[in-house]
Amino acid sequence: MHKKLFFILFTLVASGCSSLAVYNWDALFGTADPTRFDSPPSGGSVSFQQQVKPILDKRCVVCHACYDAPCQLKLGSYEGITRGANSNYIYNSSRLLAETTTRLHLDAELTSEWRNLDFFPVLNERDNTPGANIAGSVLAQMLIQKQQHPLPKKDKLPQSFDFKLHRDQQCTDIESFAHYKRDYPLWGMPYGLPALSNQQHDTLIKWIEEGAPVTEQKPLDKKWQAYINQWEGFFNQDSLKAQLMSRYMYEHLFPAHLYFEDSDQPVFFEIVRSATPPGQKIQIIATRRPYDDPKVERVYYRIRPIKDTVVLKTHMPYLLSQSRMAKWHTWFLNDDYQVDHLPSYEVKKASNPFLTFAQIPSYARYRFMLEEAQYTIMGFIKSPVCRGHVALNVINDHFWVTFTHPKLRANPAVETLLQTQIHNLDLPAEASSSAGLLNWINYARQEKRYAEAKAQTMNEQVNKSTDVTLDMLWDGDGENDNAALTIFRHYDSATVIKGLHGNSPQTAWVVTYPLLERIHYLLVAGFDVFGNVGHQLNTRIYMDFLRMEGEFNFLALLPKDHREQVRSQWYQGSPDRVKEYVYEAAKNYQGETSIVFNSNNPLTELYQMLQAKLAPVLNREYHISHGFNDATTLDHLDKLSKIRGLAASLMPQTSLLELVDSNNDESEYYSISSNSAYTNISYLFGEANRRQPHDDSLTISYGVLGAYPNSFLRVDKAELAQFVDRVSALQSQEDYIELLNKWAIRRSSDEFWSFSDRAHADFQSKQPVRFGLLDYNRLDNQ
Repeated sequence: MHKKLFFILFTLVASGCSSLAVYNWDALFGTADPTRFDSPPSGGSVSFQQQVKPILDKRCVVCHACYDAPCQLKLGSYEGITRGANSNYIYNSSRLLAETTTRLHLDAELTSEWRNLDFFPVLNERDNTPGANIAGSVLAQMLIQKQQHPLPKKDKLPQSFDFKLHRDQQCTDIESFAHYKRDYPLWGMPYGLPALSNQQHDTLIKWIEEGAPVTEQKPLDKKWQAYINQWEGFFNQDSLKAQLMSRYMYEHLFPAHLYFEDSDQPVFFEIVRSATPPGQKIQIIATRRPYDDPKVERVYYRIRPIKDTVVLKTHMPYLLSQSRMAKWHTWFLNDDYQVDHLPSYEVKKASNPFLTFAQIPSYARYRFMLEEAQYTIMGFIKSPVCRGHVALNVINDHFWVTFTHPKLRANPAVETLLQTQIHNLDLPAEASSSAGLLNWINYARQEKRYAEAKAQTMNEQVNKSTDVTLDMLWDGDGENDNAALTIFRHYDSATVIKGLHGNSPQTAWVVTYPLLERIHYLLVAGFDVFGNVGHQLNTRIYMDFLRMEGEFNFLALLPKDHREQVRSQWYQGSPDRVKEYVYEAAKNYQGETSIVFNSNNPLTELYQMLQAKLAPVLNREYHISHGFNDATTLDHLDKLSKIRGLAASLMPQTSLLELVDSNNDESEYYSISSNSAYTNISYLFGEANRRQPHDDSLTISYGVLGAYPNSFLRVDKAELAQFVDRVSALQSQEDYIELLNKWAIRRSSDEFWSFSDRAHADFQSKQPVRFGLLDYNRLDNQ
């Protein structure tokens, strides 16, 4: 009788009035206790670390990680699960005031603290009984809903599924779950993907039923602790010189996933600011930005393990080694300069690194950033914000990046230029996260003044017989493959790889120290994803100036009478007046290049010279020859990479291709990137109106390139020629659908998870340091 009454009551709650929902839940299962998971429960028959977490990683974290996790539900750590969900949408470019930050592992520690920040539970926080733990858990109910309502057996899922990037999110708590299930019966978890296997489902349900216990973490392995002790000792030396050095390094390394040099299977760590010294429990200083006032007498820089599952969209590995420590000693501690005071944290000064760190020679600062230039540039692609449309729709889909040689920092004129222009190098972050909409006009004036001064200095130096040659570019000291980078944009995400990859790029940059530093402080240290519309707009427009500066530096290598022709090719149409205002100042540079050109196409010739100049250090790990290397396969893949125009435009931004040798039961993975062409990228809006699909191109890369795949393809080597011909012949969306019908592993496919598992396993085995889980929020539904 008791069980029957229980069932009747539960059914009434599930179908009844929402105004009575909380009251009925309280009556059935007791009052919710927000502190229930403040002290995580232990025991149970199911291990979270050994059994539950691997399932969540492979099936749930691929959508629920970082700020673009639906409903802010991050499932990559126990703390993320117990924190729960929040209906507030972080990527809101129209808000007038900055939001309160909700960074996991930083802005709150206890579950009850997250409840005060409007997070609601996805685990049961009422009576700890098996029935209540299942009935009162959104997570459990979402899994059960998927089992009860699996995906329709169709290639394309119905329009009731919303896969738009900025879709309306339905973030239901348990009290409203009955309405959610009624309105969206097919929206169980994993959303828009096949259900878990019965065994996986039962494991998660059993764990939730037992109260979601977790075993107390074992102490950190002594080997890792020894490394931490050594590096915390380095970062927390007492001299003013060392304290200033450590502040500079922290403001650049705070997003890094640090690892140590003898890691076959790397364990990743992060550096944080703490009010407590090494040897004591870390007491986090959780400021909005890494250079905000810590409000303590002495900051300590501490190293702690990364708790969240590593995902590719935020993964920026950074090696801490003995050789690196020795270099830092040489550049920052042993060099003959004095630090007589520590700079303030006043925001206007702290947001300008040229002011804050003026006592450290710019040579040392540039060397620090240059040695790991991929990481430095990757910061504005990934940083702490996952995706970056605000910054990324200001760059082209495929371009190359090189750097000026550090020896140029020894030129007194170059250093004088930096010192005299410090106040023209202010950055939008100095206006805080609730900036006004017109601040960018001031930055345009400052950028113009800096461009004029820079052009004047360049003219003077060239007139003094300074040769403009490729020797002005950093060659990686003959061994460092960070000397050349390739960037691929995939709409609102991007990828940075070492080397000059792909066919001739759409544009190219030459990056100087002031440019590299400003990119970091604009888009990494100074960017606030919780900021208002003014902050985000100012950031976007300022990045326009920085892109133009990098392109201008590259154009200076070309013959003077070809520079405007090339720029006009890059900026077709009518560019923005403000950007023209800035560019006119840069055009005051009239120096002629000393590079000898032998053709009527100096741009293509310069690209070829770059490849030849940097050949000794060019990274080629993404070259197709690292996969199947028989001549026939390589010929077909090369043909695929040469496809341009409409056919290339019909391919998605990023496809992951599994090429199968069924005769030998072997597979190799390749990425197909579709590079979209534009008349120009000078405007914030109207991107679609500036598209030039007839100039689109494809790039084929070995392995995984891009964190957000749009499609999965599986092709047998015996059919590769046919596949390439079909891609080459694409003329319409219908043609592309037919291509998918033959070779795609769609999000609705029964083979989806087996494909995903194979691809991840291959990626991790071949690149354990770079490996991170892919994100499936951008998978097409076609």
